[in-house]
Amino acid sequence: DNKWMVAGKAEPAMPGRLYVHPDSPATGAHWMRQLVSFQKLKLTNNHLDPFGHIILNSMHKYQPRLHIVKADENNAFGSKNTAFCTHVFSETSFISVTSYQNHKITQLKIENNPFAKGFRGSDDSDLRVARL
Repeated sequence: DNKWMVAGKAEPAMPGRLYVHPDSPATGAHWMRQLVSFQKLKLTNNHLDPFGHIILNSMHKYQPRLHIVKADENNAFGSKNTAFCTHVFSETSFISVTSYQNHKITQLKIENNPFAKGFRGSDDSDLRVARL
């Protein structure tokens, strides 16, 4: 039916982790000046991750949210009265996986993920030939 259905008891929720952009806090003019990149954000399925990466469970659906938080005059945020707004872009929802069933998807990830070096051979020429 192409619909999500309840299929048993849910797993306990993971403690939430927020990714604070490295340019934060900054003025609105700063954010409007250039493209805002989340390239340094890292995802993991390691529940014991000590590095602050965002922890995901395989085969779960996720919806990223963008929180814009107003900092006070000391560039601090997090107080009870902090103003904020949340933006959700439905087209960014995804299902996390640890293994791909489609070889072309696996190859696409290897070619575009700088952290997938372990999946590459010692020579990237194999990838170049595969692209031809």
